[in-house]
Amino acid sequence: MENRNFLTPAEIAKATIQAGINKAQLSKRNMFILGILAGAFIAFASEGSNMAAFNLLAKPETYGLGKAMAGAIFGTGLMLVVIAGGELFTGNTMMIAGVLDKKIAIAPMLKNWFFVYLGNLVGSLLIAYMMNQSGLFNSGANVLGGVTIKIAAYKVGLTFMQAFYLGIMCNWLVCLAVWMATGAKDIVGKLMAIFFPIWLFITSGFEHSVANMYYISAGIMAKGTQSWVDAAMALGVTPEKLASLNWGSFFANNLLPVTLGNIVGGGIFVGVVYWYVYIKRENASKAAKSGESTT
Repeated sequence: MENRNFLTPAEIAKATIQAGINKAQLSKRNMFILGILAGAFIAFASEGSNMAAFNLLAKPETYGLGKAMAGAIFGTGLMLVVIAGGELFTGNTMMIAGVLDKKIAIAPMLKNWFFVYLGNLVGSLLIAYMMNQSGLFNSGANVLGGVTIKIAAYKVGLTFMQAFYLGIMCNWLVCLAVWMATGAKDIVGKLMAIFFPIWLFITSGFEHSVANMYYISAGIMAKGTQSWVDAAMALGVTPEKLASLNWGSFFANNLLPVTLGNIVGGGIFVGVVYWYVYIKRENASKAAKSGESTT
């Protein structure tokens, strides 16, 4: 038997379905707790990437470089989820493959999504609150606070369809990172599999529902400090954009369309596509052979 430290795509498809079965069997309590951890891990990645890049992000001429810098940091969040352990809604969209393979019922998948999503939100809000209380948004003469508000205001200012398409492209890449990490049999391989797709998604400017649970809530909370608001306005955030940055716009303008886009990007373009290519055809072939053997 060939000795290799990775799985083939067909083997990854089977491992992904088995992982989905395991996720569906978690207790609601563990779904929620592991969801909190994953939300916190992604929030740590979000705040760390902002800290690394805020001076670059504040200037139009260095904005792209800032996104690349942020992307190089952000992958740490998914690394923590995959290796340390956590339940992340965006990755769990691939459970759809197990539903199509009739290994997972729809109700357990939706239960997992609900409790994990709720946990992700709690973990993200926890880090956003602590960052606001820490004083770190004073960094760079309050520019980090201003950039935090500016990022949040931009995200709630997207149209529904813009946020939806950005959500699709984001989770297509995120789930490919999880997919490839599943195919790696050692930790170094998993780290490398995660790093590059996540770097690409952040650099591109796509929208991740769980990351936005931090980015937008941190911006809303930061609005309560005048020095950070002043810094945001100096960066071009208008009073109208500030006024539109609130909890209602967070959920309606961003979280809803981005979440739907994430489901399509990860669930359809990764989970369903690879199930169709590698699992459905194999099942059909086995069924055909079984029929031949009984005739």
